[in-house]
Amino acid sequence: MHIALEPFVAIFLATQLRKTVKADSMRFDLQAPDPRKTELAKYMMVAVYGAVALVCVDFTARNNSFFEHLGLWLGHLLVFSLAALPYYIEDFKPNRTIVTAMIPYIAIAFISDLLENVFPTFYDNHQDLIENIYWCTILWFGAMYLITRKQSKALETERKKRFDEQEQNRMMAAMKVNLESEVKQRTAQLTHQTEELQQAISELKSTQAQLIQSEKMASLGELTAGIAHEIQNPLNFVNNFSEVSIELLDELKEEILSKLPDDVKEEAGDIINDITQNLTKINQHGKRADAIVKGMLQHSRTTTGKKEPTDVNALADEYLRLSYHGLRAKDKLFNAGMKTSFDANIGKINAIPQDLGRVLLNLFNNSFYSVAEKKKLNINGYEPTVTVVTKKVAGPTGAGSVEITVSDNGMGIPQKVLDKIYQPFFTTKPTGQGTGLGLSMSYDIITKAHGGELKVETAEGEFARFIITIPNLSNS
Repeated sequence: MHIALEPFVAIFLATQLRKTVKADSMRFDLQAPDPRKTELAKYMMVAVYGAVALVCVDFTARNNSFFEHLGLWLGHLLVFSLAALPYYIEDFKPNRTIVTAMIPYIAIAFISDLLENVFPTFYDNHQDLIENIYWCTILWFGAMYLITRKQSKALETERKKRFDEQEQNRMMAAMKVNLESEVKQRTAQLTHQTEELQQAISELKSTQAQLIQSEKMASLGELTAGIAHEIQNPLNFVNNFSEVSIELLDELKEEILSKLPDDVKEEAGDIINDITQNLTKINQHGKRADAIVKGMLQHSRTTTGKKEPTDVNALADEYLRLSYHGLRAKDKLFNAGMKTSFDANIGKINAIPQDLGRVLLNLFNNSFYSVAEKKKLNINGYEPTVTVVTKKVAGPTGAGSVEITVSDNGMGIPQKVLDKIYQPFFTTKPTGQGTGLGLSMSYDIITKAHGGELKVETAEGEFARFIITIPNLSNS
């Protein structure tokens, strides 16, 4: 009788099956162990313990034929059960090759034990052949096991290689995503910087144009002053000689006219009266022209910065009309209503008239420009109007102040640029129509030179209202 190897075969099979499911449950390409395969590994460990028990029974019950035969057939049953698992349970499928290689041994071992116990005569007559086949199946299994083990190692190596490649590809994909994200961020930053640079270049070009315009305006001021000086001389002659001519006509009327004959006295008197009236009109218009020239000189002259008693009402009225007629001279189609409300109780205040005149002229020009732009929208029933109001405001300690309000019903000021209107070179007007220095200069003149306040109230598309407050009234 050959040695009973079934318990050892059962131990081998159970161990191989357990290794398969245990390795799969803890495989490197899985994120967490598979609980089902872990449970199968426990069952295979139980099978190992059962096979070990059969080995113990085989060694301890050799003199007891019942237990010896019981252990033998239980071993065959355990081997058959373990050998069938790879064909019925998918998790054990990788072990089919080993089990297939072992089937000849399992079959011949079972047939040999069956013939030995059931057909002993036949077994004795063919014992050598059966044992040769028995050992051939063992050698066959050994060879197949070695080949299968080598193939399994190669497959495992290939699988690990594929896993490493997949992991590398995954890492490269993640790096690609990160690089694409960084490239997008960098591109967005470069785009933003490009836009900022373009905006800065645009602002520089606009500032350059405004500076050029400012220089032109300064040159125009100098030219205006020169022309005004040149006009002043012949204008003085016109005024002086018209006055002298009127005096001479009066003397002629008193002394010589009475000596003429009666038939020509009346006719000569009428001629003298006509000439006197003409000279009077010449003198009146000459004085008006003289006042305009003096205003031009005063506006173009650099301020001395010295305060003096100033009639605010007269100054506001003069510059309001100067601004209106100046715009009318540029655009014959321009027209706007003017409303004034001057407080007669203001009197005179200590101010720098040239600087305050510049502030008022700038505010009036802005208001007339705003209403003219709104007029172009052809809004039904719209009447462009600029309103100027002055009033005396009593202070809590007795020290008073004067308030000058310049308002219009024009385009108003957008809320988003309201904080920038006092910045130098900032303007909402197109290039060439504004230097961006008017409100900045006005703010400095009112707040710094006069210690006052310049406020603005506006609603875009409806109105704009500038309020000048100058403290420390000095009535005279």
